[in-house]
Amino acid sequence: MDAAIVTVGDELLVGDTENTNATWLCGRLDDRGVTVRRVTVVPDEVAEIARVVNEYHAEYDAVLVTGGLGPTHDDVTMEAVAAAFGRDLAANEEAADWLAERGYSAEDLVAETTHLPVGCRPLANEAGVAPGAVVESVYVLPGVPAEMEAMFETVADEFEGTRTHTVVVDVDEPESELLERFAELQEAFDVSVGSYPGESVRVKITAASADEAARAAEWVRERSELVDSGLADSETTDSER
Repeated sequence: MDAAIVTVGDELLVGDTENTNATWLCGRLDDRGVTVRRVTVVPDEVAEIARVVNEYHAEYDAVLVTGGLGPTHDDVTMEAVAAAFGRDLAANEEAADWLAERGYSAEDLVAETTHLPVGCRPLANEAGVAPGAVVESVYVLPGVPAEMEAMFETVADEFEGTRTHTVVVDVDEPESELLERFAELQEAFDVSVGSYPGESVRVKITAASADEAARAAEWVRERSELVDSGLADSETTDSER
């Protein structure tokens, strides 16, 4: 499964707010074997949100949109997602009933709080008020981190891919000196390789099988100067192609 994440908010684009939602979602999707192909930040503008959602919906298996839910003037995400699918916004009885069960009457809320794209599947906001929604393969989640995380967990089982295996080797050499070895490694093994320099170079080796990842990691260890001769194995996930 391939996915895209769209985070909405002017505050993200000017640096007032750190985009922790995207980081959290990437981690949770990766845990479930989903490959995140795009992370995009868009302003609180209907046309921009709708354009990106429309494009990503056509290209990827799932799109997760977070931010811009609620009744205030700059909460336009639901309107934009509805526009992307050529739908209207309308009062959603299921969302209203859910809020009523939590003690919110119509008089307590701005009317637009429960206005969702026609034909959507509403998502309850267990940590807040503004409901989310699923429109075809587009998941619309709140921007408040605690609310977004709680809502995602209610649909997490809908995101699945094929688990892969990763081994990280810490190499005590300049990254530039490892390039030829990386090329040889990928010729010898069916793996992907990432390198992340810092005080040492973290070489991340990922394969479809644990054995292949372990054998490739051992190949690197035998041919490199290591920070620590011990291997730290950790499983990650990748998408099903």
